Amino acid sequence: MEIIIVIAVVVVIVAILAVVVAKRRGRARDEEHRHQAQEHRDLAKVSELEADRRTAEAEERAARAKRETIAAEQQKLAAASHRATADDLNAQADDIDPDR
Repeated sequence: MEIIIVIAVVVVIVAILAVVVAKRRGRARDEEHRHQAQEHRDLAKVSELEADRRTAEAEERAARAKRETIAAEQQKLAAASHRATADDLNAQADDIDPDR
């Protein structure tokens, strides 16, 4: 009878230890998963910041290109105006010139 009680106590102690060890492993696994999740969030944040930077650069480049296009159009208009002025002055000179 005493042996049965001792065996029962040992079985209960082993069962308790098994539960405690299982809980510790579970907590350790959960902590490792939390750590991995945080690393993934950190990497995602870095990727987001890089994407934001590249988007800003692209927008800046597009704005610069638009400014250049507008400046080129303004130069074309100015050149056309100067050409028209030159043509008018040549026409006036031709009208005034007695040799023509």
